[in-house]
Amino acid sequence: MVSRTVLVGGGTGFVGSRLNKLLKANNFNVINVSRMPAANNVSWTAIESSGLPSATSAVVNLAGQQFMDFTKAWTSGFKQNVYNSRVYTTRALATAINKSQQQPKVFVLVTGVGAYEPSETTKYDESSPTTGQDFFSQLLVDWEKAASVNPPVRLVIIRSGVVIGREGGMIKNMFLPFYLGLGGPIASGKQFLPWIHVEDLIRLIQFSIECQEVKGILNGVAPHIITNAEFTKAFAKALSRPAIFPVPEFILNFLLNEERAMLLTKGQHVTPKRTLEYGFKFKYPKIEDACAECAHLFPKN
Repeated sequence: MVSRTVLVGGGTGFVGSRLNKLLKANNFNVINVSRMPAANNVSWTAIESSGLPSATSAVVNLAGQQFMDFTKAWTSGFKQNVYNSRVYTTRALATAINKSQQQPKVFVLVTGVGAYEPSETTKYDESSPTTGQDFFSQLLVDWEKAASVNPPVRLVIIRSGVVIGREGGMIKNMFLPFYLGLGGPIASGKQFLPWIHVEDLIRLIQFSIECQEVKGILNGVAPHIITNAEFTKAFAKALSRPAIFPVPEFILNFLLNEERAMLLTKGQHVTPKRTLEYGFKFKYPKIEDACAECAHLFPKN
């Protein structure tokens, strides 16, 4: 019988916990790499010292310190944490894959559209160069470089947009102010907002595991290109609330630090060209449908 064991780095987070449920529902055995001891968990130290669990057929890395954690100041120490938690975990998994006698078929790494320099005019697809000079663009280069695995292991790098889902990410942070009618566009609202519903992201990861022809860079973004103002309008409509309180750029720069605030105040026009060419079908291709799915007051279990 073919092994269907998937090792997931960061499998207990917002996206990882959803991915666990999806894979288990599709008869995969899931082992999480985590700092927290639990059944079906292994530690990062164990991966580095003992390698991959036997009969691992696929490896996924979702690990990384949340950089939009507003309780954490944007210090050099926190930035180093953001960097190390992505680059070092990716390198640890790639090294374990390369050393494994029974190699998995595929390594799926989820990074971000920060690979593309923010612009209101440039249009990006998977063939676009990573030209950015900012912290996040440079992080992406090192992060993706750390995923160096030897053939015949397939490498799939999913550059995810903002992940839309009720239990985490941007929606979790914005839900209360929008629910209270205090939401509004960020900065000018004209900046592009590449996005993907969490359900489509985890489905794209499973698609990448199962489809043997899939390899290389995939943009994990919905085909519906929107601006921040268009997102604001769609989310407010889904909640049946007004959204008339814009958040000025200078306030975000002050509260978050300009380097981190740019993730909200700047954006990129990103299309999922290769993702669609491989035949992936989005469940939530339109922002209105994605927002409607997130418009319930209490997160579902």
